[in-house]
Order: sequence, then structure tokens, then C-alpha cells
Amino acid sequence: MRIEHFLAAKAAAHPAKTALITKDKRLRYEELDDLSSRLAAALFANGVRRNDRVLIFMDNCWEAAVSIFAVLKAGATFSPINSSTKADKLAYIIGDCDAAAILTLAKLMPVVAEACGSGGKTGIFVASTVGADNQCPAGATSLANCLTLEAREIDHRGIDIDLAMLIYTSGSTGRPKGVMMTHRNCDAAADSITTYLRNSPDDVILNVLPLAFDYGLYQLLMAVRLGATLVLEKSFAFPQAIFERIREEGVTGLPLVPTMAAMILQMRDLTPGFLPSLRYISNTAAALPQAHIERLCFLFPSVRLYSMYGLTECKRCTYLPPEELDRRPGSVGIAIPNTEAFVVDDHGQIVPPGVAGELVIRGPHVMQGYWRNEAATEQALRPGPNPWEKVLYTGDLFRTDEDGFLYFVGRKDDIIKTRGEKVAPKEVEAVLHAHPGIAEAVVVGVPDPVLGHAIGAVVIRSDPTLSEKDVMRHCARHLEDFMVPKVIEFRSELPKTDTGKVSRRLAAEMMEAAQ
Repeated sequence: MRIEHFLAAKAAAHPAKTALITKDKRLRYEELDDLSSRLAAALFANGVRRNDRVLIFMDNCWEAAVSIFAVLKAGATFSPINSSTKADKLAYIIGDCDAAAILTLAKLMPVVAEACGSGGKTGIFVASTVGADNQCPAGATSLANCLTLEAREIDHRGIDIDLAMLIYTSGSTGRPKGVMMTHRNCDAAADSITTYLRNSPDDVILNVLPLAFDYGLYQLLMAVRLGATLVLEKSFAFPQAIFERIREEGVTGLPLVPTMAAMILQMRDLTPGFLPSLRYISNTAAALPQAHIERLCFLFPSVRLYSMYGLTECKRCTYLPPEELDRRPGSVGIAIPNTEAFVVDDHGQIVPPGVAGELVIRGPHVMQGYWRNEAATEQALRPGPNPWEKVLYTGDLFRTDEDGFLYFVGRKDDIIKTRGEKVAPKEVEAVLHAHPGIAEAVVVGVPDPVLGHAIGAVVIRSDPTLSEKDVMRHCARHLEDFMVPKVIEFRSELPKTDTGKVSRRLAAEMMEAAQ
């Protein structure tokens, strides 16, 4: 089934039920369906057609949810972009996917304008107006005007093997790669996850994770697929306010990442069971330390805690059943329903328990490949056990125990996973090298109990007055916040191999030893 059909079905069956709650708006299913149909009509009227790519460059807001379903109703493919993305990266994505349109917020228009430059053919729609005169920024179409159009069904003739979304994730070359997911891929992933989480239409799910992050995005897709309610917040910066929101709305599900867990556990005035409506908590992006798991279980004694592992290329791979938390510390569990996960050596042969190898995923949620990147696609998608299929080689090293439960060992490539996001060291290094006071730099992941890995940089200065703050400010001007180095170490030379090449491995060991 196509994703937009989930919304239409729920709007027809339960029109008055609350679908989405944000700080400034509550939308019933019939309203979410109607608004997205109106915006879809505007997109179609402005030339967006089946299989076109449309960027959704927004933070967590009701407009983003409406935009996602509007793009799908127009028969197009949506690509969610983090609101902290800078103009140069946005420009690359626009060109890479030949974006037909951008749905954005007024406050992000300067970034869009810089990314598009002059003479661009990409259509721009702005979701909110600015200024006392309530005028839409030049070159954009007001969402308010779009939503006055008559809602109508667009006969785009799309089917469920069309691309639903294109999610850009960092690649080893430093350029983001577009992960291609069909409607069928998304449906399979959502069905599997909601099955083991035991979700139902009665669930109220609170999401503070960016909709541009697939973990956050799927909270919306799964809620609509079920007919549940999603409470959408912009961040977890003020936990007490989020806790109050959970109590007010009777939230039953809380997806979190280790950073959020650490913030909760640092609070001193919490008592066990302080959020009585919660039924489950899920975690992914990075493994929770065992001490954090134990503390969370103490604070939420009647809540099911799910430790999970996944990657954008298939959404979710494994989950640890809550009843196994105490028995298998450190495990990320077993394959999710309707999925097969196994560990292989360099020749593709399954390794015995306890031996590290690359994790391979087989299932209907595996991506179609990387957009216009055949080499990367061939590396990730390889022949499977049967002649008609391709399976996903994750690039991550795992081992299993005697019962088949999986344990993460390390990353096979240099990509750093921090705060649930993938960061290509080369992309950060390019920004560092652009600073006139930096002669050389190498970027590595530094183990961090909260972030999974923090971004670290070993730097050789050409300007001896250059400070750590100078470097961080420079990076913050050119990179998304999760890509900005948290640890800077100045050295007189970079560690090198015997052949004279800069060694990322030696740099990582050096920084880890210094911590």
C-alpha cells in the first residue's frame, strides 16, 4: 500500500480523532487529510508530477507533517532535510536529485535562496509568512494561499514500488548519499516495528527527534498507519516541559536516543513511576550503557524498554525484547519481524558465534540503492541466498552469542555515528581545511557515553593564535550542529603510516588516550 493511503483510510474511518498535536496546533485526521490534499493540489498546479523529488526543509512542525503527505498525494517523492543544513550542502542535494520544489519555512528562506542561487528552476513554497505586513518572501509561494485551494484527489497512477522518500545520509566520500525507499519498503518497516512494539490505535507517541532523521520520521508514518496520535515537539532541551506534556496528553510511547536518556538520568528530583501513562520507551542511534538501562528500568518500573539497532538503508535491523535486558547486557537483540540478520566474513560466509564479521540484512524493508550512485549501491546491495534477491551489507561489525543474539563490535568504515546521525570525516575536514589558520586536520570519532561518538579533530595550526573556540565557531558557520567537532586537539604533526599517509586510526587512538 502507498503511504498516503494510510492517511486517507484513517480520515475516512475516524475523521474526528486527533492525529497530530504541536505546540500551536491540533489536527484531527480529517484536517490532516484535507490540508495535505490542498497542498498537493497546489504542488500539482505548479508542475510537480509523479516521481518528482520535493525537499521538505523544515523543523518539527505541523506544516512538515502536512507537506510529507502532500508530496506523496501528488505522486512525488519527498526528501526530508534537517533544518540546520547549510546552504552548500543543500545546494548539492538540490542538484543531485534535481529537486522540483522545496517546501520550507520563512526563517529558512535565506539558506534556500543562497543554495538555489540565481536562475534556478526549483520551485519554492514557504510554509509561513514573516514581517508586520504578513507578506511572503520574494520568490516564494505562501502556504496559506496554497491551503485555500480546493482539495482534490490527484490521479497520479502511482503504485507501491514507486519511491516514497529519498533520505540523504553522509557517505565515505564526504558527499551525502540519497537512500531510495519505496512505499513498499516503508510499509514493511512500519509493520515490523509496530508489531514488536505492540503499538495500537490507542497509543499516543511523543516525538522530539527531527523528522529529517528516519527514527523521528517513522514516528509520524507509524502513527498514521495505525490511526494513533503523535505529539510533535521540536527538541528535548527542556525535559521538565516534555514531562508535563507527557502527563497532559497521556503519552504511551517515548522514542529516545542516548543523549536524552543521559539528560533524564542527570535529573535529581525524579521518582519511580513519575510518568504513569508511559507503556514503552525505545532507544536507537547508539547503544545505551548498561548503567543507564538499569537506572531507566528503576525510574520506569512498569515500562517496556526496547534497545534497538538500525540504519537508514533499511530503517531498523534488530531489537532486544525487554525481558532479555538483564540476561544479555550489551546486546542489540534479534532480527525484527519478517527480517533475517546474519554475520559473515570477508567471503560472505556465515561465521560461528563469538566471531566478529559484517552484519547482513535480508528483508522487504531493504533500500533500493543509493540515488545515482551505482558504485556505492553495488557495495551495499549484493547477491543474497537466492538468485532473485539482493541483501544489505551494513558495513558494521557484529558478533552473535550461542542463542543468536547480536552484539555490535564496531564500524567497518570511517563514518562516525553521533547523536543518531552519520558524519563523514572528509566533510568536516573540508571545512577545517578552508580555515586560513589551519594547515592540516584529521577528524575521528571519540567514544562518548552519551553521544555514542563525539566528533574530534586533530589540528595543525598555521596561525599559532588560533583557539579551540575559533575552530568550533568556524565549523558552526559551515556545518550542521551535530557535525561540529566537540573535541579539538592541537598537534605539531598528524600521525602517519609507514607510507606517509595520515592515519585516522592512529589519530583516534591518540585522542582516546588523551581523554
